Amino acid sequence: MKKFFDTLKNIWSIPELKSKILVTLTLLLVYRFCTYIVLPGIDPNKLASLSGAKTGALGLIDAFSGGAFSQASILALGIMPYISASIFMQLMSILVPQMQKIQKDGESGRKKINQWTRYLTVIVTFAQAYAYVGYLKTMGRDAIIDSFSAFFWLTTPILLTAGTLFVMWIGEKITDKGLGNGTSIIIMIGILARFPGALSREFQSKAVNGSGGILLFVIEVAILIAVIMGLIVLIQGVRKVPVNYAKQIVGNRQFGGARQFLPLKVNSAGVMPIIFAQAIMFLPTLISYTSFENKEGISRIFSDPRDYVHMIFYGIIVIGFTFLYTSLIFNPKQVADDLKRNNGFVPGVKPGQPTADFIGSVMDKITLPGAVLLAIVGILPGFAQRAGVTQGFAAFYGGTSLLIMVAVILDTLQQIETQLLMRQYDGLMKSGRIQGRQSVTNAVI
Repeated sequence: MKKFFDTLKNIWSIPELKSKILVTLTLLLVYRFCTYIVLPGIDPNKLASLSGAKTGALGLIDAFSGGAFSQASILALGIMPYISASIFMQLMSILVPQMQKIQKDGESGRKKINQWTRYLTVIVTFAQAYAYVGYLKTMGRDAIIDSFSAFFWLTTPILLTAGTLFVMWIGEKITDKGLGNGTSIIIMIGILARFPGALSREFQSKAVNGSGGILLFVIEVAILIAVIMGLIVLIQGVRKVPVNYAKQIVGNRQFGGARQFLPLKVNSAGVMPIIFAQAIMFLPTLISYTSFENKEGISRIFSDPRDYVHMIFYGIIVIGFTFLYTSLIFNPKQVADDLKRNNGFVPGVKPGQPTADFIGSVMDKITLPGAVLLAIVGILPGFAQRAGVTQGFAAFYGGTSLLIMVAVILDTLQQIETQLLMRQYDGLMKSGRIQGRQSVTNAVI
């Protein structure tokens, strides 16, 4: 305990780190305050009709926005349009050769892609804003004030777009002047904002059964902690490939000759396979409501996390997308070329294509268990609900919410530890280093 308080004292004694923490907390406080500002023309006392937005794919959006979606807030769309635009631009940078050239232009290329991402965010937000207006007109029509309904189609998309751009600005300011990746932290705060309420409802549901229910609640919390610890291992897991560097003599000086390790992540795809899988599983549900008679059966298979058929389909899609996304973001040929260019080689493997094939085979071998574990994490909420855990609390047993939350916390702690070690203070861990991720689009969360 003394070491913990000493670490907090050391953190607060570093002016730069103290400033970053204060800026981050202030901006997050402003963000959370704005999530409670309801759109003009909406009666907040009649928003109970939007309770359906807390389940399924809409529940995921509501979780990322910290409940702003179901509260019809001016920040209802949150940071998700920016995330969607960022993911699209990231994929284009991998698939389109012209985009790859721009990305390799250094700082100027990065600024140009960021600017295009902002423009695309505006377009995506406008489209989603009009879809949200239609959703409010259908599901929340009782909450719309009659005297304002004529202006609702005009003002709401403008305010929602402005709200998303404001959240995007907050995220960029946190990244520049605060601590950690701003976009990731905003999503994490939105997810954590629902945790106290979910924990309280779960405790109340178990407390009615007396001491036996309370004991069951304690066991559930212990299992949740165990799942989080296992997820930390999954996120930080790497396979180290030994790499030797040939000796070079330049003039009278000798360079190279040292052995290093090439770290290959077990979970390179991060949270992206789960996000893609949820989008694909939700699509048949939307189509079924307009095209099929057996709406309830199709909806149960593709949207009910407790259904075993849903779990099988979901797990297969997650595993498939893990391999697909890993192949898009990890290029063994490029890694082999970089090693050859720097006079590096894997012991016992010839440089060039044989090295690329070797690294690719190692990546496939470690990606398979990582993909299976990621699929298990994705379906854990369904098993938790089957075990009697309430839906809100079960969402924290796995899936996108838990993965993003753990990844972002690790990344933030890693930055704090780096600041401490740079100034010769003790780190946050007695041994080893905390390994995090850089952003939600690469991870996470």
